[in-house]
Amino acid sequence: MEENKVDGSFIRQRITQLRIMQNISEYRMSIDLGHSKGYIQNISSGRSMPSAIELLAICDYLGVTPEEFFRQPKKHGEDSSEDLETLFMGLNSFQKNLLREIIKQMK
Repeated sequence: MEENKVDGSFIRQRITQLRIMQNISEYRMSIDLGHSKGYIQNISSGRSMPSAIELLAICDYLGVTPEEFFRQPKKHGEDSSEDLETLFMGLNSFQKNLLREIIKQMK
C-alpha cells in the first residue's frame, strides 16, 4: 500500500488487528456496539464497511484515537516507539502493570 493511502482492506485489517490484540471476539464487539451479531464479521470479510460515524465508535470501543487507528506502520529501520505504543495499548491493565514492573527491573 502506498504511504498515506488508506483503502477498505486497511480498515478491515486494522479493526481485526486491534480486536485480536485485545482478545475481543467479532460477536462480542458487534453486540457491544449495538449491532447484529455478524456486524464486525461482515466488515472483516469485506462484505460491508462501517460509516464514518461507526468507525469513530469502533475506534472509541477499541480505545484508540482515529489518528492512532490510521497510523501507517513504520518502514524497516525507522523508529519503532510508536509500534511499541500500539502494542502497549492492546494490553489489559494487569499486563500493562506487569510490563511496567519488568521495565523497572531492567533499569
